[in-house]
Amino acid sequence: MIPGIVLAAGDSSRMGRPKALLPIGPAGESFLHRIARVLREGGVEEVIAVLGRDAEAIRAATPIAPHAMRLIDNKDYEQGQLSSLHAGLRAADRPGVRAVLVTLVDVPLISADTVTALLDAYRHAAGASIVRPSKHERHGHPVIFDRALFQELRHADPATGAKSVIHAHRADVLDVEIADEGSFIDIDTPEDYAKFVVSHHE
Repeated sequence: MIPGIVLAAGDSSRMGRPKALLPIGPAGESFLHRIARVLREGGVEEVIAVLGRDAEAIRAATPIAPHAMRLIDNKDYEQGQLSSLHAGLRAADRPGVRAVLVTLVDVPLISADTVTALLDAYRHAAGASIVRPSKHERHGHPVIFDRALFQELRHADPATGAKSVIHAHRADVLDVEIADEGSFIDIDTPEDYAKFVVSHHE
């Protein structure tokens, strides 16, 4: 099993409102719900969303369909993104879990096809402990981490987070070339939202 972990505990200071609740698409689906839906459509069996500063507001505004998504709190979210990954790992790690697929609420335009491609690549590539989408030498989300790296992720330097683990194991990284641009678009500001989300769904 490969659970999906959505890191959604940031304070959204540049956006000015919780990114997890921003509407996307003609139906007004939230960033968080779209990501969870896409992960499941792509083959992820369990989705865990890690919440922080805006947890109460997100819970209140997030009607959860049965088995669609599990919301957990990271009480240490002020310590940075790595602390949210740690919280996600605590929730996800159990016997039978081979790896985790990690993505950010800041990257809401990922596609189900990309998720499927990453999962297939991981399952069929011997020796790859990290699998990530790539396009023209850029790297995006989601990223799959094999369980062999869980302890290393738990002890990573908070200043560099998971990037330091990826760098240390660059020989074991499998880059999956994809055509979809959504994996590489971070939505961090109102300008980003207007450019990449609003303008594409008017």
